[in-house]
Amino acid sequence: MMFDYVRLAQAVPHVRVGAVRENTARILEKIEEADGNGAAYVIFPELAVTGYTCADLFFSESLLCETLDALKTIAAATEKRDITVLVGVPVRIDSVLYNCAAILSGGRICGLVPKTFLPNYNEFYEKRWFASARDLKRDTLDSLELGQSTSYPVPVSNRLVFTGRGGETFGVEICEDLWTPLSPGTHLALSGAEMLFNLSASNETIGKRAYRREIVKTQSASALCVYAYVSAGSGESTTDLIFSGHSVVAENGSIICENDALIDDDYLLCTDVDLGKIRADRRKLRSFSDCASADAETGNVRRIKLYAPLKNRPTRDDAGALYPLRKLPFVPQTKAKRTERCLDIFEMQVAGLVGRLSVAAQKVVVGVSGGLDSTLALLVCVQAMKKLHRPVTNVIGVTMPCFGTTSRTYNNSVALMKALGVTFREINIKDACLQHFKDIGHDEAVRDITYENVQARERTQVLMDVANGDNALVCGTGDLSELALGWCTYNADHMSMYGVNASIPKTLIRWMIESLAEGEVFPGCAKILMDVADTPISPELLPPDANGKIAQKTEDTVGPYALHDFFLYYVLRFGFTPEKIYFLACRAFCEDFDADTIKKWLKTFYRRFFTQQFKRSCLPDGVKVGSVCLSPRGDWRMPSDACAADWLARVEKL
Repeated sequence: MMFDYVRLAQAVPHVRVGAVRENTARILEKIEEADGNGAAYVIFPELAVTGYTCADLFFSESLLCETLDALKTIAAATEKRDITVLVGVPVRIDSVLYNCAAILSGGRICGLVPKTFLPNYNEFYEKRWFASARDLKRDTLDSLELGQSTSYPVPVSNRLVFTGRGGETFGVEICEDLWTPLSPGTHLALSGAEMLFNLSASNETIGKRAYRREIVKTQSASALCVYAYVSAGSGESTTDLIFSGHSVVAENGSIICENDALIDDDYLLCTDVDLGKIRADRRKLRSFSDCASADAETGNVRRIKLYAPLKNRPTRDDAGALYPLRKLPFVPQTKAKRTERCLDIFEMQVAGLVGRLSVAAQKVVVGVSGGLDSTLALLVCVQAMKKLHRPVTNVIGVTMPCFGTTSRTYNNSVALMKALGVTFREINIKDACLQHFKDIGHDEAVRDITYENVQARERTQVLMDVANGDNALVCGTGDLSELALGWCTYNADHMSMYGVNASIPKTLIRWMIESLAEGEVFPGCAKILMDVADTPISPELLPPDANGKIAQKTEDTVGPYALHDFFLYYVLRFGFTPEKIYFLACRAFCEDFDADTIKKWLKTFYRRFFTQQFKRSCLPDGVKVGSVCLSPRGDWRMPSDACAADWLARVEKL
């Protein structure tokens, strides 16, 4: 299992009710197709061998005999294939009929999972034909009882957790099992199942597809698992019902794959799932292990090892090739979702600052450079005053021109503050910086780190002193990406009295500015905001070029923020290895950067992330808006002297 990816196939062959031989032939075709696509598992619908809608034909001895022959044939098809098949079959055990999922691998029946909860209401009559898994009198069958040629034990239970040759684990539910308060899958997940497979025959009614999708999402989130659901298609009987062939895969609350058609059959849907994410969340979220410890059912689970020969699984090159991967994991893909996300975050920022100002100060001071971060912070301050029913003049915006200030950023900062109606102050810090150079004996012609940091610290001193004079709070402007890289001056822009941008990555801030502009949240400011969003990212600590344009561009020094935010997401959110992050980055950014460039900036990321922790250890308070945050009081607790050597060594070997 390369980088924890597992390839799943959901198969919905066209079914003819009661035509076992014909259905078996189509199942075999789908197995071959799934195997050709590199799938480790192929999941068929509930009672796919016979058709779900056989009704009283389930009482037919002929049908049951044909089913045993089919089971033998399908099991044999897995003998020389590196694939595990899950298919729905009626199985007679001690003269009682059960609606089962058969797990077939390595030419064997590795287990039978009977349905636990049988719907017997409205259009469903399953108790007429089947018994519940709770009615089983034994937990093992001899394979000969199931029509197999050789004798071996076959586990039969709704409490089975299977382990594949790649180390992945899964449990099985059947249709109604998912829809109940006491879902068997919950116990299986708490017992170690990373994936839950549901073989279903869910008829379609108006609104049911959306409801079904939501319940799959919810179960995957609450059980911290991959949930793969596949339902019978339109080949089922239409006597009273129609069946949709709905297939959906969710991973910890997110839909990663789904068939498009409302009514569908005769298709194969393949996707990759990332068990690394599941394992990371289970390690981190202690409430999951607490539930596992408290669940009495976990002790009743049997663990079954599969027989599939590990030989044709995806290689390093194609591992996860079917997994949805985004360049900008912090940024929603569609404009509508992006706008919604940005406006929601803005409201959270405002709420945080409102809470702080309501107890700490009447006024707020913010340094406004004309860049992305300070612009967003200024807008938050203005909106907070409106929420507090205080005049916007209680926002004191300070622009502090110095050696690197360009006319573009200066003019945007001044124009924006005047358009918003805040109290505007301009404090030129050139003379103060020159005096400081003289005081410490620094040659102003030497444009080194001292030259830059003197300016950054002077800006902060000015803001703090202005705040003291006006009995105000200093609002910080630094963002999550800068904190991750330590791209801030210690005890300068690193420090404030409250940080409104502290958990927002740089790749999202640009979209937030644009969303606020396009939404006309601040009338009359749209043109200015769009120009700010288009301005190169720079601290403006070095003089402009000969044309008066920004010469010092942050990304030229520390690397592209798109890459660093990508690295940051997978380091903090899932704790992935450098090897996997590099692999993912090469795939996501294959059209933007070559492999050596990605490796170079990944090395930079790890080096800076470790060495700059001391700046994060003393961060001011700030609002958390997403799942990734670097607050030393909450989400990220790391010693400032932690050693990066092992991580960097792994990067060097790439």
